[in-house]
Amino acid sequence: MKILGILVLISVLQVTHSSSDTLVKLTNNGYDDIIIAINPKIPQNEKLINNIKIMVKDASSYMMKATENRVFIRSVKILLPNTWASNSTYGRPKTESYDKADIIIADPFISGDFPYTLQYGGCGERGKYIHLTPNFILNDKILRIYGPRGRVFVHEWAHLRWGVFDEYNDDIPFYISARGNVEATRCPLNLQGVNKVDICTGTKCEKIDCEIDPLTGVFEEECSFIPIVDRNVHESVMYGQALDPVHSFCNEKSHNKEAPNQQNRLCNRKSTWEVIMNSQDMKTSAPLADTNIPDPTFSILQYKDRVVTLVLDVSGSMGGNDRIARLYQASEVYIMQIVESGSYVGIVDFSSDAIVKSELVKILDTFQREQLKQLLPKVANGGTNICAGVRKGLEVNRKLDTSTYGTEIVLLTDGEDGGISSCFDEVKASGAIIHTIALGNSADKGLEVLADITGGLKLYASDNVDANGLIDSFSGIKSGSGDVIQQSIQIESTATGIQPSKCLTGKVTIDNTVGNDTFFLVTWISLIPSIALTDPKGKEYKNDQFVSDAISKSTRLKIPGTAEKGDWEYSICNTYTGEQVLGLTVNSRAANPNVPPIIAETYMNADTNSFPTPMIVYATVTQGLAPVLHAKVTAYIEPQNGKVITLPLLDNGAGADIIKNDGIYSRFFTDFHQNGRYNLKVRVESQETDSKATVPKSRALYLPGYIENGTLFSNPPKPKITVEDLNLGNFSRTASGGAFVVSNVPAGPLPDVFKPSRITDLFADFEDKIVVLTWTATGDDEDKGNATSYDLRMSLSSETLLDDFENGTAVNISSLTPSSSGSREEFRFTPHNTTIKNGTIFYFALVAIDKANLKSEPSNVARAALFLPRNSASSLLGAGNTLIVTLLMTIIAFHL
Repeated sequence: MKILGILVLISVLQVTHSSSDTLVKLTNNGYDDIIIAINPKIPQNEKLINNIKIMVKDASSYMMKATENRVFIRSVKILLPNTWASNSTYGRPKTESYDKADIIIADPFISGDFPYTLQYGGCGERGKYIHLTPNFILNDKILRIYGPRGRVFVHEWAHLRWGVFDEYNDDIPFYISARGNVEATRCPLNLQGVNKVDICTGTKCEKIDCEIDPLTGVFEEECSFIPIVDRNVHESVMYGQALDPVHSFCNEKSHNKEAPNQQNRLCNRKSTWEVIMNSQDMKTSAPLADTNIPDPTFSILQYKDRVVTLVLDVSGSMGGNDRIARLYQASEVYIMQIVESGSYVGIVDFSSDAIVKSELVKILDTFQREQLKQLLPKVANGGTNICAGVRKGLEVNRKLDTSTYGTEIVLLTDGEDGGISSCFDEVKASGAIIHTIALGNSADKGLEVLADITGGLKLYASDNVDANGLIDSFSGIKSGSGDVIQQSIQIESTATGIQPSKCLTGKVTIDNTVGNDTFFLVTWISLIPSIALTDPKGKEYKNDQFVSDAISKSTRLKIPGTAEKGDWEYSICNTYTGEQVLGLTVNSRAANPNVPPIIAETYMNADTNSFPTPMIVYATVTQGLAPVLHAKVTAYIEPQNGKVITLPLLDNGAGADIIKNDGIYSRFFTDFHQNGRYNLKVRVESQETDSKATVPKSRALYLPGYIENGTLFSNPPKPKITVEDLNLGNFSRTASGGAFVVSNVPAGPLPDVFKPSRITDLFADFEDKIVVLTWTATGDDEDKGNATSYDLRMSLSSETLLDDFENGTAVNISSLTPSSSGSREEFRFTPHNTTIKNGTIFYFALVAIDKANLKSEPSNVARAALFLPRNSASSLLGAGNTLIVTLLMTIIAFHL
């Protein structure tokens, strides 16, 4: 019954919170515990705090109005870095941290003060964080461009919390409507405006009327829509929150279904209000009769020094499968290479009882690291009392300043403990963060609960030493302060079985963003291998320059100063008479305190899953919050049987990936081998010179100006953002994504239950009277493999395809054999039994079918229009009003 109770508690907790999820609570219509975190690189500025408070207060009342009296902001926690001067009035964080913040205040790596929200899920799914710059918070001149800060906050909150998308489109700012009119991409359609382009001479610019481009039928490039302020038009927060009368979301009646924007494409043309009302927040929040809401309350919290105690299982079961030696090896890596300087570190061993091996020691240099390393456990015996270890760890943490708030425990165990639930309440009350590492297949199921109730990481390592899983788990436990300059970055992590006299060879790239505190760690199982490491200038390092540790079966080389940039080639050869697993792990830190390093992070869409629901793997690659494009990203997923599944992740805007080229790499995961824990890790490599940093997608709308009472109020031209100089060259990263748990996987061969994923990038075009359709191929199981066939439908009405796909006119597409998932598909045909003339508009939708006759959801509706701009004909009339030139056909096509 205890195990059943724990499993139920896991289920409840993971619906409401996971380590990668928000800490925000919605109670009685009010949002509590919103975290706004200030980056450590931001100089101390009291005005920043005051302006944040004003922004949130304004946002609360605006949110209340925009949601028709349903929700408001009750409480906010502002998290200050420890680089700011301390203040006795500041509180101490518990589980709050920079990496769990809902709103991040940080300088942009690429210039620009545009607010944006990182969204990686589909329609209605929560985003990861909102990014606002200090200049956006402090500089009132920006308010002319984006609107009042409180309104911008609600616009971004709708992205973050309710999973809606923008109703404008910087890539397709204008389109031709079904009536043949050129319209700005906006919602609602009855928001009127003028179309102007800036003509600049020197520093002086003038706005003039835009002209129709005869080759496209829409307005010329750089043309901007300038809205007219209309007191009777109140929509939409996701388009024009900067306009004073706007205080509502587009609903079913006002929604512009034709607009080629992300909201229509990703939400199947549902209005933002429909999506918001379908959220759990709105389902549990009836409109308030009393709209006199209280002002938000604010708690100012500030980081203290990092305090972390290793709580390590030394019970008898740790003596099997070489676990105690692997524990020593991995925790030694953590102490010597990973934990940040300035941290306080303690060590507790536990079996039937717990023993303090080291009180807290402040890491200042290698001396303290070596001192702690000598105290790591080497012998295993006794029972398993997890709570005894946790309590002792909290006791150690409390000795620094009598509080456990915000301190951390790294708990590693391979055993089960029927009494683990006895300390759940005191752990939750402690305000400490517990990161759990489950080693082997029998580690207690309650570990996930300990991590969940404290906001810690959930990690898992199998007994398969080829996977390097335990070292990777420890490498993923970093400070949540947001100071990436101090964090250790894993450049390489590999391990494999090597035959006698054979070698593990390859190269490790030290790129321009890292190089300080660089370690090369070689591990073995039976006998130390022969090592040859060559730096980019040809200098060679051999065994005698590495420092070996027979207990941890590892040997380490620390590169003095800043490591040479470029490729370091290695050859690690097996000197043992039999096969043994040899491994290489390389860590480094930022080379320049003013240049953020390239960072890779990975996570699943859920911590727990029940077959046959597919899961999604995500990886973000960034430099200073700027997305990194065109990288090669591969996920390695290890179930408990140790058979690693390799899954390439894509940033192509298809399948699980919702937006192309946003630095978020995604893929569906359906290869469930068994029940139990799975471990996730990714490897990121640059694609030669193609990888580059760029500006984030889904930026807030840059308002060029507005017209009120007949007067045009103009803003400065939108600044040009160039990314040509941001090519990153060669680099590599590995990152641990922690553990997730799968249940209800049937024994034996899995049934074919996964249908092809929905196609979301169908695009239609005309070439003469031939329709050209393009899209990204989906798979047999979601976005894996090949679909078997396609079902293509067309209609003169988009509603027909949206409401009843089967009622559309079938187009014979049997000549096209589906390509492998992720490939570009193209299909051409000439419509029959219909008249194609100027103004003809066709709508298309597509379904993929797999070998089990399972069908995908209908694709986005693509629209192809054959249109002759009115002005092009009249301007070409000759004498006697006779048209003397061949008609010019302009093709307009886009996907909704």
